[in-house]
Amino acid sequence: MPGYLVDPLGPLAIRWSYLARATPWLLRYLSSASTPDKVARTAAALRTMLADAPDLHARLAREAEVPHLVEKAGLLHAYRTRAEFEADALGWRLRREQGIELVELDAAALREREPDLHPRYGFGIFVPEAGRCADPGAYTAALVEAARVRGAALLQAQARSFAFSAGRLAAVLTDAGPLVCEAAVICAGARSGPLAAAAGDAVPLETERGYHVTIMDAAAGPRTSVMAMDCKIIVNAMHGGLRAAGQVEIAGLEAAPNWKRAEVLRELLLSMFPALPREPQSERQRYWMGHRPSMPDGLPCIGHARASRDIVHAFGHGHVGLGSSARTGRLVAQLIGGRAPEIALTPFDPRRF
Repeated sequence: MPGYLVDPLGPLAIRWSYLARATPWLLRYLSSASTPDKVARTAAALRTMLADAPDLHARLAREAEVPHLVEKAGLLHAYRTRAEFEADALGWRLRREQGIELVELDAAALREREPDLHPRYGFGIFVPEAGRCADPGAYTAALVEAARVRGAALLQAQARSFAFSAGRLAAVLTDAGPLVCEAAVICAGARSGPLAAAAGDAVPLETERGYHVTIMDAAAGPRTSVMAMDCKIIVNAMHGGLRAAGQVEIAGLEAAPNWKRAEVLRELLLSMFPALPREPQSERQRYWMGHRPSMPDGLPCIGHARASRDIVHAFGHGHVGLGSSARTGRLVAQLIGGRAPEIALTPFDPRRF
């Protein structure tokens, strides 16, 4: 991590003006991964959330009539050398222990699979079970419409707190007035912290800001989603163009985007695929920044709130938000319906802090 911080092209950046505020979270973050056993427990818990995620999403996509947006296409991890792969031995051992199939590719097999990829990459690991979504925005919109058709109403307001009566939820208090209800789910991403506190649970939620660069009508790129292990970025051919995503910037919710981070992604993308034209920023390139809602131990908060069992927490999924969202939705429905959850929720208990 120190090496990342001093590298202007590195995947991790901290706004020094935000460091004092972020330090308690960062210390917990480091502690959560201080031993191999701790990392193994996190991996095992996340596996229960993600094991069949592509299948769950494929089912949802069919119900929302957008089956073409989700596919189990696999993920390629590209290394420069086999030695660099072996240096990541702990992570790959944990994947194997969790039953994840790994296919090793030598330089020739890697070139055959990804002919546009820079020849500096001489070794690869392909994970067949990984899924991808070609357009997360369109997928989300389709799910919203499917819920509306089934009787849901979409109300847009800012939730601020809750009203209770005899220990039961009476209403969600919003800037548009109280919303009378019998149950509520806190799933406001990186902005869930104040609502969780209003429901009786102080949680160490932080945002890991991430950036995208998308090139429309790209002339080159991957056939499969590719994670470049030297750059720590992932490249996907999306419906909207060729997208490179990555970076972790610790700077809070309110700081303006630092578009130099997106420019870094652009340069790394161009280095991965030399056939892409090196044109200056144009209307064919789009930058974006978003907020990953992250807990310091890498596990989301899923469970009943302390103030009332009528409120369910469902936030803090970090880097696996879209992937784990289908399972999370099922768990929330089970908790609200008074049914036993389909996986053990102890690792995700919001009260663990």
